[in-house]
Amino acid sequence: MPDTHMNNAPLIFRREGDIAHIRFNRPNSLNAIDSAMAAVFLDTCQRLAAAPDIRVVTISGEGRAFMAGGDIAQFRDDPASIPDTLIGPMHEALQILTTLQAPVVASLQGAVAGAGMSLALACDLAIAADNTRFNFAYVNLGTSCDLGASWHLPRIVGLRRALEIALLSDPIDATEALRLGLVNRVVPESSLQQETQAIAARLAGAAPTAVGTLKRLFRTSGSRDFASQLAAEQEGFAACAATPEFSAAVAAFLGKRRVPSGR
Repeated sequence: MPDTHMNNAPLIFRREGDIAHIRFNRPNSLNAIDSAMAAVFLDTCQRLAAAPDIRVVTISGEGRAFMAGGDIAQFRDDPASIPDTLIGPMHEALQILTTLQAPVVASLQGAVAGAGMSLALACDLAIAADNTRFNFAYVNLGTSCDLGASWHLPRIVGLRRALEIALLSDPIDATEALRLGLVNRVVPESSLQQETQAIAARLAGAAPTAVGTLKRLFRTSGSRDFASQLAAEQEGFAACAATPEFSAAVAAFLGKRRVPSGR
C-alpha cells in the first residue's frame, strides 16, 4: 500500500514496517469530516483490509484538534447529501476497522467532538494528550448521533452515564475522560506522538493471531450467551495454539525457568 503525503490531501497515510498510520489532514477546519474525507478514509480502510501483514493501525489528526465533528459548511449547503456521501462511507469504514485483526489506536488532542468523538470511541485503544476536550455535540446541532456512538458509548460508560453525555453534551476534559474510561491513558501534549508510537510498537510485537483473536472475542461477546462465548474462546485458543508464535512463546517461557537438577 503506497504512502500518501500530499499536503492538500484530506488524509495522510504512511506505513512504518507493520504499523499503519492514518492522519486526518484538514487542520484549518479542525479536521472536520466532509464527503471527500469520508471517501478517502473508506478507501484507506479497504486497502488496510487487503493488507494482512499490517499489525497495528493508528489514527490521529493534524494540527490543533483530532476532529471537531462533521463539516458544518456541508451541513449548511447540502444537508441532503450527508447520509449517503458522508455517514455511509464512514460507517462502512468503521465496520472494516472494528473487524480488522490489527488493533486500532486513536491518538487524540484538542477538540474531539461529534463524529470525532464517535470515531475515537470506535477505536480499540485511545491515548489522549492532556489538552484533549471531548464533547458529544450532536444534540447541539439538532441531530442524533452516527459512527457507532450509540453502540460504543453505553458499553464503555454504562447506559445512564452515556445518556447524560449525549443529552447534556457537557465538555469533558482529559482527566474526566480517563476516569470515565473514554481513553486508556492521558499524556502531556508534547509526548503524545512518542507514547502512541510506543504503544503501537508494543502491540506490533505481540503475537498477531492472539491479538486479533482477543479483539474479536471482546468485540463480539455482547452478541453471544455465556455458553457460546466459552465455545468461541475454546476455538480461539485452538487457533492460537496452532501458530509458530505460540510454540515460540511457550518455549521462551519455559526457558526462563530453572531446570531441576533431579537431586
